[in-house]
Amino acid sequence: MSESKYESKITSSPCSAEQIYRVLSNMQNLERVRDMMPKDKIQEMEISPDRVRIKVDGLGQKITIAIVDTIENDTVKYGVEGVPMDAHLWIQLKEVAPGDTRIRLTVKAEIPFMFKMMIGKKLQEGLDQAADMLAQFPYAQWN
Repeated sequence: MSESKYESKITSSPCSAEQIYRVLSNMQNLERVRDMMPKDKIQEMEISPDRVRIKVDGLGQKITIAIVDTIENDTVKYGVEGVPMDAHLWIQLKEVAPGDTRIRLTVKAEIPFMFKMMIGKKLQEGLDQAADMLAQFPYAQWN
């Protein structure tokens, strides 16, 4: 296994880095979007301020996504537990002007070479889609 790194495209949000950080650094905010999650895929969900445990259809076990480090108004780092590889996700914020915060997602994971060939492109596409989604989220309404 080797560590692989994937970075999303950089997207732009009309919210401040502080507004975005306050939402992303508290996992309990997921309660607000619970009804939007696919009920056929997410079977169970337990949420606390620093972690979410979910049972996803097809995995057969619960996985945990936990906040492992933060830099206020700059970075939220998440770790993933309950999967057969070591993985981390960073969401990086850079406010370049009032009403213009850039967002980039980075994933580092220990992925076996065979799987890297199969999932690398899909993981990249998923990160870019997540960056687009995060850029359009109404953070100001949640603060």
